[in-house]
Amino acid sequence: MATANAEKPRNAGTGPHGAAELPSVTVTSYNLEVRDDDGFVGDKASRGAFVEHLDALRSHLKRNGDDPLKGKTAEISKKELDALIKEGEAAEAALVLSAVEGFAQSLAFVIRRFARLKSWAAVERIVVGGGFRESRVGELAIARAAIILRTDGRDLDLVPVSHHPDEAGLVGSAHLAPKWIFEAFDSLVAVDIGGSNIRAGIVELRQQKAPDLGKARVWKSELWRHADEQPSRDEAIKRLGKMLRDQIANAEKEGLRVAPFIGVGCPGLIQPDGAIERGAQNLPGNWESSRFNLVDSIRELVPEIGNHETEIVMHNDAVIQGLSEMPAMQDVENWAVLTIGTGLGNASYRNRTSAKETGKAAGKR
Repeated sequence: MATANAEKPRNAGTGPHGAAELPSVTVTSYNLEVRDDDGFVGDKASRGAFVEHLDALRSHLKRNGDDPLKGKTAEISKKELDALIKEGEAAEAALVLSAVEGFAQSLAFVIRRFARLKSWAAVERIVVGGGFRESRVGELAIARAAIILRTDGRDLDLVPVSHHPDEAGLVGSAHLAPKWIFEAFDSLVAVDIGGSNIRAGIVELRQQKAPDLGKARVWKSELWRHADEQPSRDEAIKRLGKMLRDQIANAEKEGLRVAPFIGVGCPGLIQPDGAIERGAQNLPGNWESSRFNLVDSIRELVPEIGNHETEIVMHNDAVIQGLSEMPAMQDVENWAVLTIGTGLGNASYRNRTSAKETGKAAGKR
Protein backbone atom coordinates (compact mmCIF):
# COMPACT_ATOMS: atom_id res chain seq x y z
CA MET A 1 0.00 0.00 0.00
CA ALA A 2 1.50 3.36 -1.01
CA THR A 3 1.64 6.17 1.51
CA ALA A 4 2.56 9.83 1.14
CA ASN A 5 3.68 12.74 3.27
CA ALA A 6 3.00 16.45 2.72
CA GLU A 7 -0.14 15.85 0.63
CA LYS A 8 -0.69 19.60 0.93
CA PRO A 9 2.09 21.90 2.17
CA ARG A 10 1.38 22.45 5.85
CA ASN A 11 2.43 26.08 5.57
CA ALA A 12 -0.18 26.75 2.88
CA GLY A 13 -0.68 30.45 2.52
CA THR A 14 1.07 31.33 5.79
CA GLY A 15 4.38 32.77 4.66
CA PRO A 16 6.50 33.99 1.76
CA HIS A 17 8.65 30.86 1.57
CA GLY A 18 7.33 27.51 0.39
CA ALA A 19 3.87 29.05 0.05
CA ALA A 20 0.96 27.20 -1.54
CA GLU A 21 -0.76 30.30 -2.91
CA LEU A 22 1.41 31.94 -5.57
CA PRO A 23 0.39 34.90 -7.80
CA SER A 24 -1.10 32.77 -10.59
CA VAL A 25 -1.18 29.19 -9.33
CA THR A 26 -1.88 27.10 -6.25
CA VAL A 27 0.74 24.51 -5.34
CA THR A 28 -1.39 21.54 -4.27
CA SER A 29 1.56 19.36 -3.22
CA TYR A 30 5.32 19.05 -3.46
CA ASN A 31 8.16 16.93 -2.10
CA LEU A 32 5.78 13.98 -1.74
CA GLU A 33 7.46 10.91 -0.27
CA VAL A 34 5.44 8.00 -1.65
CA ARG A 35 6.45 4.61 -0.25
CA ASP A 36 5.71 0.99 -0.98
CA ASP A 37 7.23 -2.26 0.27
CA ASP A 38 10.49 -1.51 -1.56
CA GLY A 39 10.97 1.97 -0.08
CA PHE A 40 10.51 5.34 -1.80
CA VAL A 41 8.61 4.87 -5.06
CA GLY A 42 10.37 7.87 -6.63
CA ASP A 43 13.71 6.06 -6.43
CA LYS A 44 12.46 3.81 -9.25
CA ALA A 45 12.54 6.79 -11.65
CA SER A 46 15.77 8.58 -10.74
CA ARG A 47 18.92 8.87 -12.85
CA GLY A 48 20.38 6.09 -10.69
CA ALA A 49 17.43 3.85 -11.56
CA PHE A 50 18.27 4.12 -15.28
CA VAL A 51 21.86 3.15 -14.51
CA GLU A 52 20.57 0.12 -12.58
CA HIS A 53 18.41 -0.95 -15.54
CA LEU A 54 21.36 -0.73 -17.91
CA ASP A 55 23.74 -2.42 -15.50
CA ALA A 56 21.35 -5.32 -14.92
CA LEU A 57 21.12 -5.91 -18.67
CA ARG A 58 24.90 -5.79 -19.01
CA SER A 59 25.28 -8.31 -16.17
CA HIS A 60 23.12 -10.82 -18.02
CA LEU A 61 25.08 -10.33 -21.24
CA LYS A 62 28.46 -10.60 -19.50
CA ARG A 63 27.71 -14.19 -18.48
CA ASN A 64 28.04 -15.21 -22.12
CA GLY A 65 30.64 -12.61 -23.01
CA ASP A 66 28.13 -10.64 -25.08
CA ASP A 67 28.26 -7.25 -23.35
CA PRO A 68 29.05 -4.73 -26.13
CA LEU A 69 29.92 -1.89 -23.73
CA LYS A 70 33.10 -1.23 -21.77
CA GLY A 71 33.79 0.30 -18.39
CA LYS A 72 31.54 0.85 -15.40
CA THR A 73 27.92 1.62 -16.24
CA ALA A 74 27.73 4.60 -13.87
CA GLU A 75 30.68 6.22 -15.64
CA ILE A 76 29.07 6.19 -19.10
CA SER A 77 27.92 9.76 -19.74
CA LYS A 78 24.58 10.84 -21.19
CA LYS A 79 26.39 12.06 -24.31
CA GLU A 80 28.01 8.67 -24.78
CA LEU A 81 24.67 6.89 -24.39
CA ASP A 82 23.08 9.25 -26.91
CA ALA A 83 25.91 8.57 -29.35
CA LEU A 84 25.45 4.82 -28.98
CA ILE A 85 21.80 5.14 -29.98
CA LYS A 86 22.59 7.31 -32.98
CA GLU A 87 25.91 5.94 -34.21
CA GLY A 88 26.70 2.77 -32.28
CA GLU A 89 26.68 -0.80 -33.47
CA ALA A 90 23.26 -2.43 -33.56
CA ALA A 91 23.95 -4.44 -30.38
CA GLU A 92 25.08 -1.30 -28.52
CA ALA A 93 22.05 0.74 -29.58
CA ALA A 94 19.69 -2.14 -28.81
CA LEU A 95 21.15 -2.51 -25.31
CA VAL A 96 20.66 1.17 -24.50
CA LEU A 97 17.15 1.14 -25.95
CA SER A 98 16.33 -1.89 -23.79
CA ALA A 99 17.38 0.10 -20.72
CA VAL A 100 15.22 3.00 -21.94
CA GLU A 101 12.25 0.64 -22.15
CA GLY A 102 12.84 -0.67 -18.62
CA PHE A 103 13.16 2.83 -17.22
CA ALA A 104 10.05 4.01 -19.10
CA GLN A 105 8.07 1.18 -17.52
CA SER A 106 9.35 2.26 -14.09
CA LEU A 107 8.48 5.91 -14.76
CA ALA A 108 4.95 4.92 -15.81
CA PHE A 109 4.65 2.85 -12.63
CA VAL A 110 5.67 5.83 -10.48
CA ILE A 111 3.16 8.10 -12.23
CA ARG A 112 0.38 5.58 -11.63
CA ARG A 113 1.25 5.60 -7.92
CA PHE A 114 1.23 9.39 -7.75
CA ALA A 115 -2.10 9.45 -9.59
CA ARG A 116 -3.67 7.60 -6.65
CA LEU A 117 -3.06 10.61 -4.40
CA LYS A 118 -5.74 13.24 -3.93
CA SER A 119 -3.47 16.08 -5.05
CA TRP A 120 -2.58 14.24 -8.29
CA ALA A 121 -5.92 12.61 -9.10
CA ALA A 122 -7.07 15.48 -11.34
CA VAL A 123 -3.70 16.10 -13.05
CA GLU A 124 -4.09 16.40 -16.82
CA ARG A 125 -0.50 17.04 -17.87
CA ILE A 126 2.91 16.27 -16.38
CA VAL A 127 6.01 18.27 -17.30
CA VAL A 128 9.23 16.25 -16.95
CA GLY A 129 12.44 18.11 -16.18
CA GLY A 130 15.73 17.49 -14.44
CA GLY A 131 19.14 16.68 -15.87
CA PHE A 132 18.07 13.31 -17.30
CA ARG A 133 15.57 15.03 -19.59
CA GLU A 134 18.23 16.95 -21.52
CA SER A 135 19.60 13.77 -23.11
CA ARG A 136 18.11 11.93 -26.08
CA VAL A 137 17.94 8.85 -23.87
CA GLY A 138 15.83 10.83 -21.41
CA GLU A 139 13.54 12.20 -24.11
CA LEU A 140 12.94 8.70 -25.47
CA ALA A 141 12.17 7.38 -21.99
CA ILE A 142 9.65 10.17 -21.39
CA ALA A 143 7.98 9.62 -24.78
CA ARG A 144 7.81 5.86 -24.22
CA ALA A 145 6.32 6.30 -20.73
CA ALA A 146 3.66 8.57 -22.27
CA ILE A 147 2.73 5.83 -24.75
CA ILE A 148 2.56 3.24 -21.96
CA LEU A 149 0.19 5.44 -19.97
CA ARG A 150 -1.97 6.18 -23.01
CA THR A 151 -2.28 2.52 -23.94
CA ASP A 152 -3.14 1.90 -20.28
CA GLY A 153 -6.21 4.07 -20.82
CA ARG A 154 -4.96 7.15 -18.95
CA ASP A 155 -5.86 10.50 -20.53
CA LEU A 156 -2.64 12.15 -19.43
CA ASP A 157 -0.10 14.27 -21.31
CA LEU A 158 3.58 13.73 -20.53
CA VAL A 159 5.87 16.40 -21.99
CA PRO A 160 9.53 17.38 -21.54
CA VAL A 161 10.19 20.79 -19.98
CA SER A 162 10.68 23.26 -22.85
CA HIS A 163 13.54 25.23 -21.28
CA HIS A 164 16.92 23.61 -20.82
CA PRO A 165 16.58 21.96 -17.37
CA ASP A 166 19.40 24.08 -15.95
CA GLU A 167 17.63 27.26 -17.08
CA ALA A 168 14.13 26.12 -16.07
CA GLY A 169 15.26 26.08 -12.44
CA LEU A 170 16.09 29.78 -12.74
CA VAL A 171 13.33 31.01 -15.06
CA GLY A 172 10.63 29.63 -12.77
CA SER A 173 11.65 32.09 -10.05
CA ALA A 174 10.02 34.89 -12.05
CA HIS A 175 6.66 33.39 -11.06
CA LEU A 176 7.49 33.82 -7.38
CA ALA A 177 8.09 37.57 -7.69
CA PRO A 178 5.58 40.15 -6.38
CA LYS A 179 3.78 42.30 -8.94
CA TRP A 180 5.73 45.47 -8.19
CA ILE A 181 8.86 43.80 -9.60
CA PHE A 182 7.41 43.92 -13.12
CA GLU A 183 6.61 47.63 -13.07
CA ALA A 184 10.10 49.08 -12.74
CA PHE A 185 12.60 46.32 -13.54
CA ASP A 186 13.44 44.13 -16.52
CA SER A 187 15.34 41.32 -14.80
CA LEU A 188 15.79 39.53 -11.49
CA VAL A 189 18.25 37.25 -9.71
CA ALA A 190 17.66 33.50 -9.37
CA VAL A 191 19.42 30.60 -7.64
CA ASP A 192 18.99 26.86 -8.22
CA ILE A 193 20.58 24.69 -5.53
CA GLY A 194 20.93 20.98 -6.22
CA GLY A 195 22.61 17.91 -4.84
CA SER A 196 25.54 18.21 -7.27
CA ASN A 197 25.46 21.80 -8.56
CA ILE A 198 24.60 25.34 -7.58
CA ARG A 199 23.61 27.73 -10.35
CA ALA A 200 23.10 31.48 -10.00
CA GLY A 201 22.02 33.80 -12.78
CA ILE A 202 20.02 36.72 -14.11
CA VAL A 203 16.59 36.12 -15.60
CA GLU A 204 15.44 38.56 -18.29
CA LEU A 205 11.68 39.03 -17.96
CA ARG A 206 11.09 40.22 -21.56
CA GLN A 207 7.53 41.27 -20.80
CA GLN A 208 7.35 43.33 -23.97
CA LYS A 209 7.44 40.02 -25.87
CA ALA A 210 5.13 38.09 -23.51
CA PRO A 211 3.37 39.70 -20.51
CA ASP A 212 2.75 36.20 -19.09
CA LEU A 213 6.54 35.64 -18.84
CA GLY A 214 6.35 33.02 -21.58
CA LYS A 215 9.47 34.54 -23.19
CA ALA A 216 11.49 34.97 -19.99
CA ARG A 217 14.99 33.57 -20.34
CA VAL A 218 18.31 33.28 -18.56
CA TRP A 219 20.54 36.21 -19.56
CA LYS A 220 23.71 34.79 -18.01
CA SER A 221 24.47 32.32 -15.25
CA GLU A 222 27.31 30.63 -13.42
CA LEU A 223 27.41 26.94 -12.53
CA TRP A 224 29.46 25.55 -9.67
CA ARG A 225 29.68 21.78 -9.31
CA HIS A 226 30.12 21.63 -5.54
CA ALA A 227 30.02 17.81 -5.53
CA ASP A 228 33.54 17.81 -7.01
CA GLU A 229 34.95 19.94 -4.20
CA GLN A 230 32.93 18.69 -1.20
CA PRO A 231 32.87 22.03 0.64
CA SER A 232 31.39 22.64 4.08
CA ARG A 233 27.97 24.29 4.25
CA ASP A 234 29.48 27.65 5.19
CA GLU A 235 32.00 27.45 2.36
CA ALA A 236 29.19 26.68 -0.09
CA ILE A 237 27.14 29.66 1.11
CA LYS A 238 30.14 31.97 0.87
CA ARG A 239 30.79 30.82 -2.71
CA LEU A 240 27.10 31.34 -3.56
CA GLY A 241 27.28 34.90 -2.23
CA LYS A 242 30.20 35.70 -4.54
CA MET A 243 28.38 34.15 -7.51
CA LEU A 244 25.33 36.33 -6.82
CA ARG A 245 27.32 39.54 -6.43
CA ASP A 246 29.26 38.84 -9.64
CA GLN A 247 26.08 38.17 -11.62
CA ILE A 248 24.40 41.34 -10.33
CA ALA A 249 27.45 43.49 -11.06
CA ASN A 250 27.76 42.15 -14.61
CA ALA A 251 24.07 42.70 -15.33
CA GLU A 252 24.07 46.26 -14.01
CA LYS A 253 27.23 47.00 -16.00
CA GLU A 254 25.41 45.90 -19.16
CA GLY A 255 22.49 48.22 -18.40
CA LEU A 256 19.92 45.75 -17.10
CA ARG A 257 17.51 47.07 -14.47
CA VAL A 258 17.93 44.31 -11.91
CA ALA A 259 15.14 44.02 -9.36
CA PRO A 260 16.04 43.87 -5.65
CA PHE A 261 14.71 40.32 -5.60
CA ILE A 262 16.28 36.86 -5.42
CA GLY A 263 14.28 33.71 -6.14
CA VAL A 264 15.81 30.61 -4.57
CA GLY A 265 15.07 26.99 -5.45
CA CYS A 266 16.27 24.35 -2.98
CA PRO A 267 15.50 20.67 -2.35
CA GLY A 268 13.24 19.73 0.51
CA LEU A 269 10.19 20.89 2.40
CA ILE A 270 10.46 24.67 2.83
CA GLN A 271 9.06 26.38 5.92
CA PRO A 272 7.55 29.91 5.97
CA ASP A 273 10.66 31.38 7.63
CA GLY A 274 13.00 29.87 5.04
CA ALA A 275 14.11 26.91 7.12
CA ILE A 276 14.38 23.52 5.42
CA GLU A 277 12.47 20.89 7.36
CA ARG A 278 13.72 17.83 5.47
CA GLY A 279 14.87 16.68 2.03
CA ALA A 280 18.20 18.53 1.85
CA GLN A 281 20.36 15.53 2.73
CA ASN A 282 22.30 15.65 -0.58
CA LEU A 283 23.53 19.22 0.00
CA PRO A 284 26.99 19.88 1.49
CA GLY A 285 26.76 19.95 5.28
CA ASN A 286 23.64 20.19 7.42
CA TRP A 287 21.11 22.53 5.78
CA GLU A 288 18.26 21.27 7.98
CA SER A 289 19.79 22.50 11.24
CA SER A 290 17.54 24.66 13.45
CA ARG A 291 20.48 27.07 13.72
CA PHE A 292 20.73 27.59 9.95
CA ASN A 293 18.49 29.68 7.74
CA LEU A 294 19.37 29.87 4.05
CA VAL A 295 17.30 33.00 3.38
CA ASP A 296 18.96 34.90 6.22
CA SER A 297 22.39 33.74 5.05
CA ILE A 298 21.80 34.98 1.50
CA ARG A 299 20.39 38.29 2.76
CA GLU A 300 23.55 38.87 4.82
CA LEU A 301 25.72 38.31 1.73
CA VAL A 302 23.54 40.39 -0.63
CA PRO A 303 21.72 42.91 1.59
CA GLU A 304 21.00 45.35 -1.25
CA ILE A 305 20.57 45.35 -5.02
CA GLY A 306 20.64 48.74 -6.73
CA ASN A 307 20.45 50.61 -3.39
CA HIS A 308 17.23 48.79 -2.48
CA GLU A 309 16.86 46.24 0.30
CA THR A 310 16.92 42.73 -1.12
CA GLU A 311 13.71 40.70 -1.01
CA ILE A 312 14.15 36.93 -1.13
CA VAL A 313 11.55 34.25 -1.83
CA MET A 314 12.45 30.58 -1.54
CA HIS A 315 10.62 27.46 -2.68
CA ASN A 316 11.27 23.83 -3.47
CA ASP A 317 13.43 23.39 -6.58
CA ALA A 318 10.95 21.10 -8.36
CA VAL A 319 8.16 23.62 -7.74
CA ILE A 320 10.24 26.35 -9.37
CA GLN A 321 11.30 24.23 -12.34
CA GLY A 322 7.64 23.45 -12.95
CA LEU A 323 6.68 27.12 -12.72
CA SER A 324 8.87 27.84 -15.75
CA GLU A 325 6.20 26.02 -17.81
CA MET A 326 3.21 27.84 -16.32
CA PRO A 327 2.49 30.03 -19.40
CA ALA A 328 2.12 26.83 -21.48
CA MET A 329 -0.17 25.18 -18.92
CA GLN A 330 -3.09 27.59 -19.22
CA ASP A 331 -5.22 25.23 -21.31
CA VAL A 332 -5.47 22.75 -18.42
CA GLU A 333 -6.60 23.28 -14.84
CA ASN A 334 -4.48 20.73 -12.93
CA TRP A 335 -0.92 19.84 -13.85
CA ALA A 336 2.30 18.59 -12.30
CA VAL A 337 6.05 18.33 -12.67
CA LEU A 338 8.55 15.52 -12.15
CA THR A 339 12.28 16.29 -12.13
CA ILE A 340 14.54 13.33 -12.84
CA GLY A 341 18.00 13.76 -11.38
CA THR A 342 19.84 12.48 -8.30
CA GLY A 343 16.34 11.84 -6.96
CA LEU A 344 12.84 12.38 -8.30
CA GLY A 345 11.46 15.84 -7.51
CA ASN A 346 7.73 16.41 -7.73
CA ALA A 347 5.04 19.07 -7.44
CA SER A 348 1.43 19.50 -8.49
CA TYR A 349 -0.50 22.68 -9.30
CA ARG A 350 -3.97 24.04 -9.87
CA ASN A 351 -4.29 27.16 -12.01
CA ARG A 352 -6.08 29.96 -10.20
CA THR A 353 -7.76 30.99 -13.46
CA SER A 354 -10.13 28.36 -14.82
CA ALA A 355 -8.89 26.60 -17.93
CA LYS A 356 -12.30 27.19 -19.47
CA GLU A 357 -11.73 30.92 -19.17
CA THR A 358 -8.38 30.69 -20.93
CA GLY A 359 -9.53 28.71 -23.91
CA LYS A 360 -9.38 25.05 -23.02
CA ALA A 361 -11.55 24.44 -26.05
CA ALA A 362 -8.53 25.29 -28.17
CA GLY A 363 -7.20 21.83 -27.31
CA LYS A 364 -4.19 20.50 -25.46
CA ARG A 365 -0.65 21.27 -26.49
